[in-house]
Amino acid sequence: MSQVYRQFEFEGFTILVGKGAHQNDELSLHVAEPQDLWLHAAGYAGSHVVIRVPSREMQVPASVVEVAARLAAWNSKARGARGKVDVHLCRAGEVRKRKGAPAGEVVLERWTRVRVYSRNPFPDC
Repeated sequence: MSQVYRQFEFEGFTILVGKGAHQNDELSLHVAEPQDLWLHAAGYAGSHVVIRVPSREMQVPASVVEVAARLAAWNSKARGARGKVDVHLCRAGEVRKRKGAPAGEVVLERWTRVRVYSRNPFPDC
C-alpha cells in the first residue's frame, strides 16, 4: 500500500492527513499512537488528521491545533464553507471502529470541538 497520508510540519509538530476512507482507517487505527491528537470536520465526509504527540504529558500549542483543524476542514466537504466549521478533536486512543462500519467511519469515546474557517494553511502544497 502506498503512503496513507500526507505529512506537514508546523512549529516542530508533525501533522498527518488521510487521503481517503480506507486510508483514514489505516491512519486513525494503525498509524496514530494513543497519545496523538485526532481531528475531523464534524458532519462532513473528509480526511482524518493526526498531530503526532511524543508523550501524553506534552502540551500541543493552540496554534498547532488550529492549523491541523484547518487542514481537517479544508480536506473535507466543508471546503469553501462561508462560516466557521466545527472540527472534532480527541486523543487518537479515543477513536474506535464499530464492527461492520464502512471505511472511514469511526466513533469517538469523547471529544471537544474547535471552530475554524475552512482555509488551506499550506497554500503552496
